[in-house]
Amino acid sequence: MHPSRRPFVGGNWKMNTDLASGAELADALLAALVAAGTEGVIDAAVYPPFAYLFTVGRTLGHSDILLGGQDCAAEASGAFTGQVSADMLCDLGCRSVIIGHSERRHGLQEGDELLHQKLAIALESGLQAVLCVGETLSQRDDGLAEAVVAKQLRGCFGTLTAETADRVVVAYEPVWAIGTGRTATPQDAQAMHSSIRGVLADLYDSRFAAQTRIIYGGSVNAKNARAIFAEPDVDGGLIGGASLKAEDFASICRAAAEAWSAAGGH
Repeated sequence: MHPSRRPFVGGNWKMNTDLASGAELADALLAALVAAGTEGVIDAAVYPPFAYLFTVGRTLGHSDILLGGQDCAAEASGAFTGQVSADMLCDLGCRSVIIGHSERRHGLQEGDELLHQKLAIALESGLQAVLCVGETLSQRDDGLAEAVVAKQLRGCFGTLTAETADRVVVAYEPVWAIGTGRTATPQDAQAMHSSIRGVLADLYDSRFAAQTRIIYGGSVNAKNARAIFAEPDVDGGLIGGASLKAEDFASICRAAAEAWSAAGGH
């Protein structure tokens, strides 16, 4: 953590919960985050399935927890069956959206050109965007990790100006450590986050790089969050499974708040 960057912790529910349990989870999250003392201290967000955004948003009410979509269309409107536009997310009360999650990059073959379009239209709609990047196991073993991530960053940011891109949070997903039996250490996270910050400085300038939050999306849980968040270039996490348990998510948020406080943030 760095004192100049407010921590960000996002909970990606993926295709989990049903209508009733989603509302119950949102209600439990509200209570757990208040009990953890993190409300107003860090930025926390939840990304429920599209079908439950209205219900979860109504449950969250006027709390500090950001409501977000797990994806958005690359177009504003038109004949795009099954797509959900950034403006539609805004209409549902969303303030954030995930762009380029590894499950969409690899499962749905979404490339950097498409993701640049999604990123641009999300920002144009006024949403904060969590842009996901990361390398596979074979790319890492071939020594291409930093080059792959740099290419993704350059392709996704594209021609965006610094003024437009200042609402982007970058999420590093170590795809090589997901379901492979390999474990990413806090030092692995720090090394890549530092590299990402260097790419952002090249794309824009050192000031932009220093103020951009880079969060970690590699199986953060209540047990390992403290060690990961202690690294200077890790500004929070994009949480998967642990975000489906209110107490676990609150523990991760508390770890982020404590790491920020220890670094001199307030």
